[in-house]
Amino acid sequence: MGDNRVTKVVIVGGGTAGWMAAAALSRMMGHLSIRLVESDAIGTVGVGEATIPAIRLFNALIDLDEDEFIRETQGTFKLGIEFRDWGRIGDAYMHAFGQIGRSLGILQFPQYWLRGRREGVAGPLADYSLTETAARRNRFARLPRIPNTSLDGSTYAFQFDAALYAAHLRRIAERAGAQRTEGRIEGVRRNGETGHVEAVILENGEEIGGELFIDCSGFRGLLIEEALETGFEDWSHWLPCDRAVAVPSENAGPPRPYTQAIAQRCGWQWRIPLQHRTGNGHVFCSEFISEDEATATLLANIEGRPLAEPRTLRFRAGMRKRAWTGNVVALGLASGFLEPLESTSIHLIQNGIAKLLSHFPDRDFAAVNIDAYNRRVAFDYERIRDFIILHYHANQRTDSPFWVRCREMAVPDTLARKVELFRSHGRIFREEDELFIEIAWFQVLTGQNIAPQSYHPLADALTHDELAGFFSDIGKIVANTASRLPSHADFIAQHCAAGVSA
Repeated sequence: MGDNRVTKVVIVGGGTAGWMAAAALSRMMGHLSIRLVESDAIGTVGVGEATIPAIRLFNALIDLDEDEFIRETQGTFKLGIEFRDWGRIGDAYMHAFGQIGRSLGILQFPQYWLRGRREGVAGPLADYSLTETAARRNRFARLPRIPNTSLDGSTYAFQFDAALYAAHLRRIAERAGAQRTEGRIEGVRRNGETGHVEAVILENGEEIGGELFIDCSGFRGLLIEEALETGFEDWSHWLPCDRAVAVPSENAGPPRPYTQAIAQRCGWQWRIPLQHRTGNGHVFCSEFISEDEATATLLANIEGRPLAEPRTLRFRAGMRKRAWTGNVVALGLASGFLEPLESTSIHLIQNGIAKLLSHFPDRDFAAVNIDAYNRRVAFDYERIRDFIILHYHANQRTDSPFWVRCREMAVPDTLARKVELFRSHGRIFREEDELFIEIAWFQVLTGQNIAPQSYHPLADALTHDELAGFFSDIGKIVANTASRLPSHADFIAQHCAAGVSA
């Protein structure tokens, strides 16, 4: 068995995907020889700056010091995503991280909330979430549970400079033994019998051989697509946005502990506050608006002075038909693309790495193992895809043909069934280990004005007065706790401000 182990791994491309893979493999599998090939002449997309809480698991896996990481990446903390104008113009809601309220018996809090709203004793959902209440007040602290209660505290992720994150990961990976080679890849040598990649050939003629190759070459898919012709599953009929124009700007005030996604006439705009700047972008559909118009819309809606010229990215929503083919595993943009509406880009890299570790091959590259990996990765992409489609589809806007089309389009059966079940009975069931939990779906569905016809009958176990007291007690605890938290800016200044030593 030992003689058949993979020992030589070649990572094609750097950026966030390449250096996340190098850091994880070098820290977790010390017997591997890991060589990352990248060219300084080839830029990275580098706009993915917002994350979801699962990234903390990855950071723990590679033994990353959180305060140091925040300092090194000019980062801030993220408690959720605020969505503006998605249901109707003027609407605003937040997909806040973590749980909300608390369950009673076997019934989760949202069912009591649905009854409470009908009877006029429940306030907005945010009143029962410390995460959202803190976000709205620009407050933050590491508080996993509210002391002396059964209520969850704040669940958080990060907002950071993706290029600085890649550089930080590079230092971690190189300290653990990974080696970097500078150079542009000009060719690929494959085995004539198996079709496996045996080496990549640099423009100077050097061949870099390996046993397992990880393709982190971005949209190009140098190995997974150009060499192996894996194929691409196009989802642009459900996710029609195909461009993004991005520009950094000066901070206009203290950084918010959340990301904003603001719907525009033919797409949406992101705002991601970091310590040293704010990341801005306008994701749009080129069928309905020109790049010049999209750029003008973005520049008219940023909060601070632009710090660079806007740049446009072109993309197509979808995924490779197989993320793993032969001895090549694609990660990041090489494996697929889903727009950053729910900050899943870096998570999909992390997810691919985690599944690669659990399916790590021998040199025989057994098809049954590869097929299992591909099924799991495809499931993750498809369910995240459905969650993003929901935001577009569940709109009541009439101001542009773009939003009308999104509302009227046929959606995947997996999404349609979930929406109809919620609409009829207010119920959501998480399938297998799909990324977004029930309360995440609940926040988006109710935030975009999908109202269930009923709630679970177990919620009637409380009297009207008991129900009112239940909400009152939780709301007071959440509000009082949030009022005692430091401001987000003060917390960063005390613990992890860039340029300040620990």
